[in-house]
Amino acid sequence: MKIRIKNGIIITLNANQDVLYNHDLVINDEFIEGVYPSDTVNGVFDKEIDATDKVIMPGYINAHMHFYSTMVRGLGKAKPSANFNEVLENLWWRLDKKLMLEDVYYSALIMQVEAIKKGCTTLIDHHASPFAVLGSLTEIEKGFIGTGLRGSLCYELSDRDGEHIMNEGIEENVSFIKRCKERGGDMLSGMFGMHASFTISDKTMQKAVDANSSLNTGFHIHCAEADSDQQETIKMTGMRVVERLYKECILGAKTICAHGVHLNDEEYRLLAETDTMVVHNPQSNMNNAVGIADVVKLSEHSILTGLGTDAMTVDMAQEVRVAMWAQHLKQNNPTAAFMEVANLLYKNNAKIANRVFNGLKIGQLTKGYKADVILCDYLPPTELNNATALGHLIYGVSGATVDTTICNGRVLMENKLLQLDLDEVEINKKSRALSTELWNRF
Repeated sequence: MKIRIKNGIIITLNANQDVLYNHDLVINDEFIEGVYPSDTVNGVFDKEIDATDKVIMPGYINAHMHFYSTMVRGLGKAKPSANFNEVLENLWWRLDKKLMLEDVYYSALIMQVEAIKKGCTTLIDHHASPFAVLGSLTEIEKGFIGTGLRGSLCYELSDRDGEHIMNEGIEENVSFIKRCKERGGDMLSGMFGMHASFTISDKTMQKAVDANSSLNTGFHIHCAEADSDQQETIKMTGMRVVERLYKECILGAKTICAHGVHLNDEEYRLLAETDTMVVHNPQSNMNNAVGIADVVKLSEHSILTGLGTDAMTVDMAQEVRVAMWAQHLKQNNPTAAFMEVANLLYKNNAKIANRVFNGLKIGQLTKGYKADVILCDYLPPTELNNATALGHLIYGVSGATVDTTICNGRVLMENKLLQLDLDEVEINKKSRALSTELWNRF
């Protein structure tokens, strides 16, 4: 389709941070054809979208997500937990063992529909279902095909459920990565998932490295989320987490280390040296009382750091606001880290996606970039221009309603109505039935 979006304020998020008035955005199939002065745009369009009283901007990117946690919402059966390891043992590691493939599909599908409503067009997910490993990434993939979103998937490798399940985890990662490469395109990609250092033996880590060696993809692993990861890794190996990942050849330009809350100077140095990516998840970290990653130090070391939600939400606009307040607390300075935090979502997540999807150009409304575009209801009460755009995004647009979501040139939601061949009411009804059965197994 050839689409013209007119009458809105265009926030390009390009290198100059251009904010354009009296311009139209033209989409040709999956690409942005260009941004032109409105009075110069002529021709025939398959679709015209009126963006009056709206801002037009790139779709959001979520750099660390867990779809499978969807069905835990409201669950009150887990024992109270005094620390992060108890949260894992009392909740998440009990839950993931009870998941079946149908649960995996619906938990992913529901959050993908919610992502469309929140303007999130690309999600990098990290999955675990130890007694439904094989085929689990295919179930999540089905959701992406149905919703039209862009996703990167992996399976969480761990030793905590025994050797057989560990080997299935390797098989699921390898088969999905190969399938994505054989199929081509840039809507789905695979990474090699791992849980965390303290749940993976040296033997398993080496098997993972060997299995991934010819796949030309990176690892997606939890890294120093809680101090317990550091302490248990030191007991196991005599090394800190990042030192161990460096020794085992896990780090690199295509690897995501999620969290990075408890790092020392040597670990920052190794992450920078290897050009490894880090993803900050502030709401989750504060919810689990594990601490707040030092985004300022990560930036000072030139470590590419993005923003994820760790399944707390798919609302990236909400997450970046929390990230801002969290850094004010972390730095004990109410004016600290504005650019460092803004860059997480509005600059660095696109760079992370570029690596994960092998050269994908998203995150800007610029000619030749993929047409991942959202429209948000927003009337700026103060001047909205190149210099003020980030302030409006974080403190204004973040509270606005998403009206239209376009991914890869396909309109997924318009005028706040989903444009999908999916029955949202029936999907949620089915999920409620499945979650009841899951909770009974819990």
